[in-house]
Order: sequence, then C-alpha cells, then structure tokens
Amino acid sequence: QVQLVESGGGLVQAGGSLRLSCTASELTFRRCAMGWFRQAPGKERDFVSAISWNGGRTNYANSVKGRFTISRDNAKNTVYLQMNTLKPEDTAVYYCAADLTGLGSTQTDEYDYWGQGTQVTVSS
Repeated sequence: QVQLVESGGGLVQAGGSLRLSCTASELTFRRCAMGWFRQAPGKERDFVSAISWNGGRTNYANSVKGRFTISRDNAKNTVYLQMNTLKPEDTAVYYCAADLTGLGSTQTDEYDYWGQGTQVTVSS
C-alpha cells in the first residue's frame, strides 16, 4: 500500500508563493501518475494538476494554468506543486493522490491512494 504525506501548506498573502510536496512510501510511486486536488469548505474536491509517471505529460485546471507548476523527482519518491501568484480563491485543503494506471486522470475516482491533505490559506 502506498502512503502519501503532503507538506508545505500554510498562510500566505495574495500574490505570494508556496511549494507543496508529497512523498510516497513505496517504490511503486515511480510507476504512478500523481495528481493534486483541492477542497474548499462546503465544496467538492476539485482537480488541480496531474503528472504522468515519467513526468513527460502534465495537465492543469484552467483556474491554475500559468500560475502552478507540477513536477516530480522519482529518485526521492516526491511530487511537487509550485504555486505562484496565489489568490484568496486558492484557499483549500490540498491533497495529493496516486493513480496506479499511470494516466493522471482529472477524476477523483480514478486515483487509488490519497494523502491526508495540507491546508493552504491565502489572505487578501
């Protein structure tokens, strides 16, 4: 079973930056596509970004395109989400997830393992 641990969340002012990290416990991480999702209070969990198993393909929600960058380091079993020009509407709990198929879907039910989440709060 793959365990995922996110870190890097926090409180930042609008226009600021944060980098989230998600480290996996198993080597099978290297064959997984990885995704980032977020969930604001009272809302559904939404797709943010995904990256294929080898980092060759990435995908972003329209709301974060040009501001967020996903990357991975398979030697460290870690995926990153660099978030720049943050807005108050980016405030949410951010979750990383592993997709064993390696495709990096935008759909939550396509992912097999989830982290516990890390809070990101952007003040105006």
